[in-house]
Amino acid sequence: MSDAGSPVCTPDWLALREPADADARSAELAGRAAALAPTVVRDLGCGTGSMARWLAPLLPGSPRWVLHDRDPALLARAVADTPSAEGAAGDLTTLRAADLAGTSLVTASALLDLLTADEVDALAAACAGAGCAALLALSVTGEVGIVPPDPLDAVVAAAFDAHQRRTVDGRTLLGPDAGPVAAAAFARHGMTVQTRPSPWRLGADRAELAEEWLRGWIAAAVEQRPDLGREAGRYLRRRLVARAAGVLRVTVGHVDVLAVPS
Repeated sequence: MSDAGSPVCTPDWLALREPADADARSAELAGRAAALAPTVVRDLGCGTGSMARWLAPLLPGSPRWVLHDRDPALLARAVADTPSAEGAAGDLTTLRAADLAGTSLVTASALLDLLTADEVDALAAACAGAGCAALLALSVTGEVGIVPPDPLDAVVAAAFDAHQRRTVDGRTLLGPDAGPVAAAAFARHGMTVQTRPSPWRLGADRAELAEEWLRGWIAAAVEQRPDLGREAGRYLRRRLVARAAGVLRVTVGHVDVLAVPS
């Protein structure tokens, strides 16, 4: 599990963001997923298991969890912390319908924006072929609001969004296009799709997370546009002054997607 513009996906970062993730995810879509009474849930890009910790109490009974992550250390930690769970290491983009046989619900959090359009289409095809639902939370939308406003906000945001759509090793990442692309892909494969906004709202009570997110957001923008380096440094300093004064407020747009076999 990661998030576009976040620091390196470490246990410390995942722990810092977990409460904000829990508040942001759509309880409505989770309730609709729970109404399906899933017996086997596969969480893709599980990280330390925060999605399972959030969703498991909302599900009826005690479904079996299969946790997927390419980082063996994160996977081991998630399995140890999740009752009735087993781990599956490796590349989740290779999953096909046969791999999902017997699965009731596929979940993921902060994952889709790191995939390509073809990879999302393959995931939709796999879920449709296996007849399982999918609850895919916290895909970035590119909508960012920061208080107090600053003249450089829009410039950094545009550079950041371009960075999230970059091509890496021949893979063009979806970034903020992930939500609409995923919704269209699942619908194209015959599933009923619903989406809901799931923004982070970071105030003074989450100032540490806001600062870490800001640092990652600005660093990604500068990586995309090195000419912003000096100006971005001054911009970050202004933002840290606002954080120290307790007036910094950040809203980071995300979207949740629920796809159910028709």
